[in-house]
Amino acid sequence: MESIIKVEGMTCGHCKQSVEGALEKLDGVTSAAVDLEAGDVTVTHEDNVTKEAMSEAIESQGFDVV
Repeated sequence: MESIIKVEGMTCGHCKQSVEGALEKLDGVTSAAVDLEAGDVTVTHEDNVTKEAMSEAIESQGFDVV
């Protein structure tokens, strides 16, 4: 399954690493790819991974999910 999540506040490579790393630590997430220009992250994950869990992981890094 694939989800695209809009994220505000990502501006650089460190932001990209932080968000991707936090998401990839979640059980059931296969990969996460940030697109800084679009301001979103594409997450490949199993069906049991909720948007709430992904949002919490992103927000724990200091970014806002919109």
